Amino acid sequence: MENHKKKIAILGSTGSIGTQALQVINEHTDVYEAYILTANRNVDLLVKQARKFRPEIVVIADESRYQILRDALSDLPIKVYAGAEALCQVVQEKPVDMVLAAMVGFAGLQPTISAIKAGKKIALANKETLVVAGELVNRLAADYKVQILPVDSEHSAIFQSILGEPSPIEKIILTASGGPFRNYTMEQLAVVTKTQALHHPNWDMGAKITIDSASMMNKGFEVIEAKWLFGVRPDQIQVVVHPQSVIHSAVQFADGAVKAQLGVPDMRVPIQYAFSYPFRLKSSFERLDFFKTAQLTFEEPDIVRFRNLQLAYVALERGGNMPCILNAANEVVNRAFLEDRIGFLRMGEIIEATMQKAFFVQSPAYEDYLQTDNEARKIASEML
Repeated sequence: MENHKKKIAILGSTGSIGTQALQVINEHTDVYEAYILTANRNVDLLVKQARKFRPEIVVIADESRYQILRDALSDLPIKVYAGAEALCQVVQEKPVDMVLAAMVGFAGLQPTISAIKAGKKIALANKETLVVAGELVNRLAADYKVQILPVDSEHSAIFQSILGEPSPIEKIILTASGGPFRNYTMEQLAVVTKTQALHHPNWDMGAKITIDSASMMNKGFEVIEAKWLFGVRPDQIQVVVHPQSVIHSAVQFADGAVKAQLGVPDMRVPIQYAFSYPFRLKSSFERLDFFKTAQLTFEEPDIVRFRNLQLAYVALERGGNMPCILNAANEVVNRAFLEDRIGFLRMGEIIEATMQKAFFVQSPAYEDYLQTDNEARKIASEML
């Protein structure tokens, strides 16, 4: 291993991935250091984290909370900044070895691009970055010779399954738990509440991604992500519903062999692997017990009940800024559902309508993504 501590910038340290990343760092303080911590608006938790981990820099994206943060840390030699622009600047700090992109939504795109341009290694947990601008991000990563290591459990599993394989992938088998509504009828889906949706059977995640999992939009995003991470065509990505979430994903090769990565559903494992790659560090995390996992089952996803999965494939086939439109509309309806403003099935309807109405750009530049994101949000919001 390297002799100096790896300095990690965590974009979104107060979220689900960020807090678990800090558990990983806490377990390996001899190897890792939380160099930068950033949050959107959760100032109380950010202060707690800063006092414990003593980072060099903290950033709060919500500028109205800057003073609270600064006052709370005034006795410590920590640099305190605020605003979206600051996020893009701090990731360029010379000592930073790796940036964990764990912000939620479109907001994660710009700081991630900024980190790539600064030549930082990226541990990517922010799905929306590749969903919105996969082509651009891939091109930049190639130009700046930056490695993007996946943190999603599924993409980490695929990544681990192709290690040491010089042969191309024939097919990716992307597993999905099916979420809390896997066996619900359309009638039942029409009346589900956010409380039910927030209760995921296997994973403990933030609110946005939990709703996306319930609607299977999350899996749709992962299909798009897989295309950009692993250079496969959409028809080479098969979604398989696997309710136990033990097989985190698998890869099939030309000879018919399938390699899969298994484990307990614990996000700290893929987070730690992205940090330690190509090595594996010892961890205290729970081990998979095959005798407690007596049954592994698989079924086909229902794209009639879970329209969002189909919409993601449609967006991926169209290409251009269509996945960006898909994402923007989804961010709007996801929030509306969380605020009890629309029903569960209405989410997919609004996303689909937005995809039909928004202006299509075949070869978008960065500015086009910003414009598309704005326009699609407006369209979706008007339909609420």
